[in-house]
Amino acid sequence: MKILFTNFHPRNGGGHVTYIVNLLRGLVGAHQLTVATPSSSRLYRLAQAMPEVKVVDMAFTTRPSSWLTDRAALRQLLVTNAFDTVHVNGSADHKQVMLASLGLRQTPRIIFTKHNDHSLTSFGHQLRARFATDHVIAVSDYIKDLLVKSPYKRQAITTVRHGIDIDYFSPVSVHEKLRLREQYLGPDFDQKIILGSASGTDYEKGWLDLVTAVSLLSPEQRTRFHIVVIGDPPNALKRAQVADCGMAGQVSFPGLLDDVRPWLAACDIGYVLSYQEALSFACRELMALGLPVLVTNVGGLPENLTDQREGWIVPPRSPELIRNVLQKILLQPEQLSKMGAQARQRAEREFGLAEFVKATLAIYQ
Repeated sequence: MKILFTNFHPRNGGGHVTYIVNLLRGLVGAHQLTVATPSSSRLYRLAQAMPEVKVVDMAFTTRPSSWLTDRAALRQLLVTNAFDTVHVNGSADHKQVMLASLGLRQTPRIIFTKHNDHSLTSFGHQLRARFATDHVIAVSDYIKDLLVKSPYKRQAITTVRHGIDIDYFSPVSVHEKLRLREQYLGPDFDQKIILGSASGTDYEKGWLDLVTAVSLLSPEQRTRFHIVVIGDPPNALKRAQVADCGMAGQVSFPGLLDDVRPWLAACDIGYVLSYQEALSFACRELMALGLPVLVTNVGGLPENLTDQREGWIVPPRSPELIRNVLQKILLQPEQLSKMGAQARQRAEREFGLAEFVKATLAIYQ
């Protein structure tokens, strides 16, 4: 099968990029795969590292000039390669694929994955649902519920939750955890409880609520915790908010990392405290690493775990309730290893890459 993946993000791209890269890794060798994405993007760089994947520098803009440049190039790409399927991953690339394929003698099937909970009521969505969508993939049941109330309800809609490489994301030994902790944080962290996440430093990811929650603990309790936030370095205003909480010495920012595993493996607990979230690769990767995860009750996040079993579920924007969870953890820290083992078991049952790829390929076929 000849498949084109499109993605408009010019830089990191977050979960969209992880999603496409995981599909590429599962399909490469058995199918002819092409990726169209800006050359400045993380996806372009990662896809280029796969010898059997063709990568095309492509911008997805709405500028009038795109009729003669990017859109024309996309149309030529469609004509030359005669793709069986185009898998679009956002409104910008979906729109361009619709316009570029107008009037083609042979049009590919267009699959649209809905990765977020943004509104689906626009006129553009109505057009794309009617003229440029053959099947819709929802990354969670929460997203599917949104789709069945939208113009896309006329199309087939299938929930296919994120798959991850559970061998790549796997737990480390206690000895290795302590070694990584000393390497990254120093010699005085062996008795601390470290909370880590790779969901990023944007405000809507809720990490500042965790910072506030730790600051609300008594001084003795507060010193037991340290927070790791992986992602783009926070700006001065966010750092000032951390300092205002008296937490500057208890939060580490490793930056944006291609391989987040060593830092996360040094942690005891994961967290994804987003204000909106379709499902979350970050949560699933943490669980596969054998960490219990603290999540908010928003979007598809609760579909990843059971409260009090593989982690904890709290309302968004609730530092006081997060503080209460942290206090309970201090009373029974031995429960962390048990909950982490249960998180890993769930990842092994439900998060595997093979089933994710198989379910997606069935939709293509």
